[in-house]
Amino acid sequence: MISAQAQAEINALKLQHPDKQVMLIAEKGTMGVGSSRMSGVNNVALWTGRQASPYVPFVNIAPIVAGTNGISPIFQTTVGVTGGIGVDLKNWVKKLDDDGNPILNNDGNPVLEQKYSVETGTVLTINTKTKKLYTAGGITHGGEELVDIASSFTPQKMEFMRAGGSYAIVFGKMLQSFAAEVLDMEPAPVFAPSKIVTNEGQGLTAVEKIFNANALGMADGTVLHAGSDARVRVNIVGSQDTTGLMTSQELEAMAATVISPSVDGAYQSGCHTASVWDVKAQENTPKLMKFMSRFGLITGRDAKEQYHPMTDVIHKVLNDITVDDWSIIIGGDSHTRMSKGVAFGADSGTVALALATGEASMPVPESVKVTFKGSMADHMDFRDVVHATQAQMLEQFGDNIFQGRIIEVHIGTLLADQAFTFTDWTAEMKAKASICISEDDTLVKSLQIAKSRIQIMIDKGMDNENQMLQGLIAIAEKRIDDITSGRRPALAPDATAKYAAEVVVDLDAINEPMIADPDVNNADVSKRYTHDTIRPISHYMGDKKVDLGFVGSCMVHKGDVKIVAQMLRNLEKAKNKVEFKAPLIVAAPTYNIIDELKAEGDWSILQKYSGFEFDDNAPKQTSRTDYENILYLERPGCNLCMGNQEKAAKGDTVMATSTRLFKGRVVEDSDEKKGESLLASTPVVVLSAILGRTPTIDEYKEAVEGIDLTSFAPPQSALATTNSVHF
Repeated sequence: MISAQAQAEINALKLQHPDKQVMLIAEKGTMGVGSSRMSGVNNVALWTGRQASPYVPFVNIAPIVAGTNGISPIFQTTVGVTGGIGVDLKNWVKKLDDDGNPILNNDGNPVLEQKYSVETGTVLTINTKTKKLYTAGGITHGGEELVDIASSFTPQKMEFMRAGGSYAIVFGKMLQSFAAEVLDMEPAPVFAPSKIVTNEGQGLTAVEKIFNANALGMADGTVLHAGSDARVRVNIVGSQDTTGLMTSQELEAMAATVISPSVDGAYQSGCHTASVWDVKAQENTPKLMKFMSRFGLITGRDAKEQYHPMTDVIHKVLNDITVDDWSIIIGGDSHTRMSKGVAFGADSGTVALALATGEASMPVPESVKVTFKGSMADHMDFRDVVHATQAQMLEQFGDNIFQGRIIEVHIGTLLADQAFTFTDWTAEMKAKASICISEDDTLVKSLQIAKSRIQIMIDKGMDNENQMLQGLIAIAEKRIDDITSGRRPALAPDATAKYAAEVVVDLDAINEPMIADPDVNNADVSKRYTHDTIRPISHYMGDKKVDLGFVGSCMVHKGDVKIVAQMLRNLEKAKNKVEFKAPLIVAAPTYNIIDELKAEGDWSILQKYSGFEFDDNAPKQTSRTDYENILYLERPGCNLCMGNQEKAAKGDTVMATSTRLFKGRVVEDSDEKKGESLLASTPVVVLSAILGRTPTIDEYKEAVEGIDLTSFAPPQSALATTNSVHF
């Protein structure tokens, strides 16, 4: 994150201004969009923060970071964990005409004008009393007021700053609450008071209901609406393998030795390092699994080596072990976005706190309601609905009204596996989290599938001494009984709930595949490598060269891999052969999916046309650098989407089902050409690899004819709403 050039500039600024602190800024962007927030913030703190202790080298805290469009949700949380400051600069704004309407450029994007400069070397003053940003000197020495930054200095955030991070506050509150309970007395008000927002007569959104049901330390009868500060119970926790070692270090620093008994389920994955079993993975992964197993988590790799090592994608496992739609989930990855309950991606420190305490603290977020109208054309995939939602939202509102909020999506009829494709993508929409509102029958089916998959995990020997997995089955059975008996139907918002905005997606307007394009040559640098440029397949006129296709990541489910198999069957039937003009990599998300595909006869057609199939008895030990025009069946896991072990060849144009299109993530630039990762549905990716280019709409329709791409249809009747506070 900190290049050698940037390091030199930072050091020069420190020498030039020894009495000041360097603030790192994402100009014309959002700070902290990307991977591994804890290591990112630690890195920023190492170069610009202050030393946590004179006796502990290389551990700094309290960095100051900023972005034109603020700070990404997980990065902001991580900054708080270290007692730092995150600032929303708002230094670029839309240029308006005389009528107050945004002026658009030739690409149809608003023209931005600079309100004030934050060039390297600019001296700024943060006033923590007025909670405003000024030019040099501040309010007391003639500085000019630039922007209100009150959101950076809430009582809770300032408390973290004073304490040098959130840990002391979290454990202090827990100790005080415990002592007060033992002594049967009211705790003294020594911490920053929690903000309580209660709007009389206003119903609750789905997330408000979940937070109220899981709230801790609140007086009986207190109703929390958006904006309230909440301490909540965490039901499910996930740790992944690239950040897991940091999580284990945080747990050791807390002197935590065992998982909180209030956590229903917790899982440590091996998916982010699944592609290559190299020296680094061989050294780190067993050590991590041993620590987490001993701490009380279910682990993908058995510390005792008694069951087959599994590299299942963490988000798929968490989606399966979330067996209550009222759950709160915390996971060490931005795609912790389960389609049951509400899930928050988090940094390693917040994950460690959730594991050790069974709690999390955060404001109750605002919600945006998303519903659907119309019907889907037979040739459309649900992934196209996901991309169209983002495009139509931007058309309707101009700005991204999802950012930092909960997307309450009323899918209703889709099972959890398929619904996750939507909730997962909400990370790319920059939403805080997402909640899927499901119909009773659909939710029961999803819970039954989850229950069966948890039983498979038990049968493989993955349960621990505390029988965590068996406990999850019991929770699932109770929830199913509550729904079928009518005692407690599927989670639904109140009819009188208040939303920050409402988006209605018109399915009739989606008539061709939708591509998320990194737009690497946009004249406006700030518009490159975002997920906001959504283009129809016809934009490419059937002649954009595709160098590699990738079907995999947490965005796909069993149905996607079945689509690959069906397309191969169709081609075989039509042409008696299948040829690839570009490499096609397929990585099923979980071993369960492969087992189910084998039983249903789909895996055999993939094997027939594959030039490579993973072998767990002889895993790859070096990263692949050259690709042939064949089908690769890779080990379950994140694969190219993570980009930490293997990438496409430099300068390639990749068509992928994954989530990431950031510069250098899936593919790096070459000297001749910028690498680019375009994101699309499974059938578009497969066809692009077969053709070696983007298909025309007619070629696409012909290729998917007769394939049932999705069963999604908006609910025939409005989903049920309730008016009670908690249920």
